[in-house]
Amino acid sequence: MTQPVRRVLVLGGTGWLGRTIVDELLAEGADVTCLARGTTGNVPEGARLVQADRTLPGAYEQAAGDWDEVIELAHAPELVAPALDALADRAAHWTLVSTVSVYADNDEPSADESARLVEPKDPSAYADAKVLAERMTRLRLGSRLLIARPGLIVGPCDPSDRFGYWPARFDRGGPVLVPTTAERFVQVIDVVDLAVWLVRAGRDGFVGTVNAVGAPVPMQDFFRCVAEVTGFDDELVVVDDDVLLAHDVAYWAGPRSLPLWIPVSEAGFAQRSAVAFTDAGGVTRPLRETVVRVLEDERARGTDRQRRAGLTSTEERAIHTR
Repeated sequence: MTQPVRRVLVLGGTGWLGRTIVDELLAEGADVTCLARGTTGNVPEGARLVQADRTLPGAYEQAAGDWDEVIELAHAPELVAPALDALADRAAHWTLVSTVSVYADNDEPSADESARLVEPKDPSAYADAKVLAERMTRLRLGSRLLIARPGLIVGPCDPSDRFGYWPARFDRGGPVLVPTTAERFVQVIDVVDLAVWLVRAGRDGFVGTVNAVGAPVPMQDFFRCVAEVTGFDDELVVVDDDVLLAHDVAYWAGPRSLPLWIPVSEAGFAQRSAVAFTDAGGVTRPLRETVVRVLEDERARGTDRQRRAGLTSTEERAIHTR
């Protein structure tokens, strides 16, 4: 007997993760509608785009009807709340894509989904907004809700440069400045692996709260993997935290940063428990495969291009020659 085609509404779908989710939905034969402003691009061929400003009255009029699945990618309360008002009662299943940044503490390795959350004080702050989004969505959806809390999402076309910085930097060669790696880890999830799981979990009606994360990898092993994939055979210049901070190098991401570098006291951020994810059918590819894919993309886009995260060659040399 032929199964009915699933009707899925993606709130977003034109950005990086959203497009990847839509690709997976289309691949399994879903009827996909994306509701978004469309300012970050178009939707994949085969999906329908409803262009709307979600902050305005009537934004959801063209999304009326019953939905087998709604996937919410936004976190701002002014976007999440009206969507719930307009759509919650007509959705058989709802997936909210949240983040592991909702957790208040990052000092406990292997902490699971029961860990304490940030108490929201500033709705404009990312973590606070995600907690508020979780609370209001849980209140409206109850037993029809999946809250997915991804860790660092990586892969080709990542606009943040947090992960791609390293394959690109190793590929350029020359001495590479790195932080000390003792007690530090890297924990990522490939964007395709996340999208595949979100689509399958929605199709199967899976509910609950899940950290969508891969296995933690010691940072030293991460650098070794990147070196092997890129063929890097030069020197790693290991610099202590106090020296990096004295040179105004930022943690984690953004301009003048060392991506993926976080304080050792916060090392639990990159060691979240993945037990619930694997129990829910989540599968992640080997780290090396993701590094290979990202390196190919970085080479295509230009490893020496201007970036949103990382150190420039000039900034790196200034610390090398301290």
